[in-house]
Amino acid sequence: MKEASLKVSILTYTPEPEEVVALSARLCYSPVGVEKLKEKLTEEEKENLINILRESGHLSPFEHVSFSFAIEGISRACSHQLVRHRIASYSQQSQRYVSEENGFDFIIPPSIKESEQIKELFLEAMKSAHDYYCKILQRLESKGLKGEKARQDARFVLPNAAETKIVVTMNARELLHFFRVRCCNRAQWEIRELATEMLKIVKKLAPRLFKNAGPACLSGKCPEGKFSCGQIQQVRKKFKNL
Repeated sequence: MKEASLKVSILTYTPEPEEVVALSARLCYSPVGVEKLKEKLTEEEKENLINILRESGHLSPFEHVSFSFAIEGISRACSHQLVRHRIASYSQQSQRYVSEENGFDFIIPPSIKESEQIKELFLEAMKSAHDYYCKILQRLESKGLKGEKARQDARFVLPNAAETKIVVTMNARELLHFFRVRCCNRAQWEIRELATEMLKIVKKLAPRLFKNAGPACLSGKCPEGKFSCGQIQQVRKKFKNL
């Protein structure tokens, strides 16, 4: 058992994502087919079309482009937040089919790591959770329950801190929304770190689609009102340099 660290990688994504979005938008207003449009579409036109779509909020063409991420080193607390984004597909490591008898990795919140005394309590809790998991699993198995039937009940004592792995697929429009709410300083620290790493990846793959992507305050006033973090200039500088 050990502390896990965040790891995000891209599995696959729609080829030529910016061209797909631009062609989808152009097709709506053209009497000719995609092949003809593709012959005439210049890089400058792609950029202009994408800018118009993004700035006008006409984002349905963005839905034709998707990105699949492999995510490791997040807690169950984080994945519970992640799967609330419904316009997405998820495949998550199962605690029902994957045994934790040999120990589970876990995420330690920064506030807990700041204090050696609190961290010690946290590590004791992780060990205790694992010990009880193993004891309950063994007793369930002694009653005749085997495999996933025993694990599915023993896992109830495992903590939110337990590390999980998940594959996530989102289209570009949903990603823009995801970044808008989860890159915000008001978001919980772990999913904010995850969203920021995902944003770094897609900005390299499709910079025009994700230009100015990030928390809502990048393109206007903070929507959080009295709950604002009060750091709008620092946030804008951070994502400008991302």
